[in-house]
Amino acid sequence: MLRSKKPAAKAASLLPRIVLPRNDVVLYAVGDVHGMLDPLLAIENRIIRDGERFDCPKIVVMLGDYVDRGRDSARVLEHLIQPMPQGFRRVCLRGNHEAAMLSFLRAPQRGLGWLEIGGEATLSSYGLDIRQLMRSGGLGSREAASIIESVVPEHHRAFLQSLPVMAVGGDMVFVHAGIRPGVALPKQRDRDLLMIREPFLTEGPRLPVTVVHGHTPSIVPVKLGNRICLDTFAYSTGRLAALRVRGNRGAFLHAP
Repeated sequence: MLRSKKPAAKAASLLPRIVLPRNDVVLYAVGDVHGMLDPLLAIENRIIRDGERFDCPKIVVMLGDYVDRGRDSARVLEHLIQPMPQGFRRVCLRGNHEAAMLSFLRAPQRGLGWLEIGGEATLSSYGLDIRQLMRSGGLGSREAASIIESVVPEHHRAFLQSLPVMAVGGDMVFVHAGIRPGVALPKQRDRDLLMIREPFLTEGPRLPVTVVHGHTPSIVPVKLGNRICLDTFAYSTGRLAALRVRGNRGAFLHAP
């Protein structure tokens, strides 16, 4: 008798994850930017001034959600693609807004939900008017797809596609949204890393790690148990905060 094959288990991750050094390095993390270029430049300047006193490599981990809601998404992406000053390296993670933007760029007619969470502001930052696109035959038309493709530079698309969903350095875990409590890091699913709130916000990681994340906004950084949230509502408050980790010690940095 023939036996039917069991469906293959879905892979925990289809997106890249990276390992960061933890010895002789200073790590910084910055929360959700959401199209706010001036606060991004301000917190980077604060990090650079702070980091100059450390005679070792400095790594700045960006926690995702660079686009949407604010007016400068295109300029934010262009800035993040550029290198930092000597001695500093930037690592950019993927947020759920980058994932939504990519889905829209691949198939506008199937990614319309992105427009409802700030995507219209991002298209505007590239000089696109939704009303103009609708007049061209709707977002599902070939003409609209061609217009969108022509104004979003290929190197922006390549940057978005390259973004990892997790960076791990020793017992420090950097993700956009959080992790599924109690689940080993290699088994964490991409969707949770990009989207989770509960039960992570209440329970924390339930692993011997500290998770640094964004995604859930608060006026000030939040440290609760073994999780630290750096989403400071930048598109509303106009401010970004950073976390510095040096050895086993951490400190928050704020731009003027």
